[in-house]
Amino acid sequence: MLLKYCVRCVLPDSKPDLHFNAEGVCAACQAFENRTETDWDARRDEFLNIVEQYRDRSNSSWDCIVPVSGGKDSTFQVLKMLELGLRPLCVTATTCDLSDVGLRNIENIKNLGVDHVTFSPNPVVRRKLNRIGLQEVGDISWPEHVGIFTIPVRVAVQFNIPLLIWGENSQNEYGGPEAATASKTLDRRWLEEFGGLLGMRVSDLAESQGISAGDLAPYTYPEASELERVGVTGLFLGQFFPWDGMTNALIAKAAGFQTPGVVVEGSMVDYENIDNYQVGIHDYFKFLKFGFGRATDIASLHVRRGRLTRQQAVDIVRRHDGKFPWSYLGKPLDEILKPLDITVDEFVAICDRFTNESLFETRKDGSLARGKDGNLTKLSYDNVA
Repeated sequence: MLLKYCVRCVLPDSKPDLHFNAEGVCAACQAFENRTETDWDARRDEFLNIVEQYRDRSNSSWDCIVPVSGGKDSTFQVLKMLELGLRPLCVTATTCDLSDVGLRNIENIKNLGVDHVTFSPNPVVRRKLNRIGLQEVGDISWPEHVGIFTIPVRVAVQFNIPLLIWGENSQNEYGGPEAATASKTLDRRWLEEFGGLLGMRVSDLAESQGISAGDLAPYTYPEASELERVGVTGLFLGQFFPWDGMTNALIAKAAGFQTPGVVVEGSMVDYENIDNYQVGIHDYFKFLKFGFGRATDIASLHVRRGRLTRQQAVDIVRRHDGKFPWSYLGKPLDEILKPLDITVDEFVAICDRFTNESLFETRKDGSLARGKDGNLTKLSYDNVA
């Protein structure tokens, strides 16, 4: 099957929820184009007016919660709140396999001068969920992708802090349904549709996998009555201030944020997704399912901002997308899989189950044509006649 690609960037039509207009332009490019018509001064004033409603006048508590992974974006979010004179409580829902550089960047956020809470779910249950996620929906980091949205909200309820400051609306930045791209708030509905559940509901795990509701509490969104009692509101910062990951990285680096200093495996930059050793596996499965990976996402962002031509992006994607994840941030694949009690051979078998074979070259017998390095060859990287 030959994919259809956006005529402006390099996103394919296989991306879930990505729509193209009659001219062949994807929703992500359309959303970015709409930003040129946005009155960002008015958006900033709107944000400041909202924040003032939540500011703790007694100076005895926190003004907001900022969920932080230690990445460039969450570092930028903290810096922005401090710049605006707010007192944030930073909340880290720990990654599944925290990298060394990720740990250093979390410590750096603390040293910016903020209070910080780390929530680490039961690691035995986490590893079980990693394995279930990989085997059932092809996402090794399923518990992390759910927990990063549920744990900070649970902390907000626990500490009676109604305002949460999230980063970008991913549906606006990477393409999604029109209504979702315009959303300024993150709520339960957004989580259930775009928050990484992949059709596997947390409530189902108690029945199908025998995991207790108590062990699943960190991955469960608070009840509506609790949210209403506290008045929880989650805002996407990127809907109020012009959002750009590379700019965020530069600002974060100036405040102590560290990178590996080399292009990350499967990516095209050194500043994205550097806190979790499992990310390479996650991105590889996206490539297997949909025919694109992290390099495509980042290259498309830069094309929209005029930093790359579309042809340069195509060439970069050919070089970097979809390489078999033998390592990530220097950690070997077998070491990443070991805590899940999965061998590399078992991993390859799982990969094959989730591979959309119509997107890749096959042998005469119909089997996937893997190179000596384990890489698949995609049938098309650009539109063809």
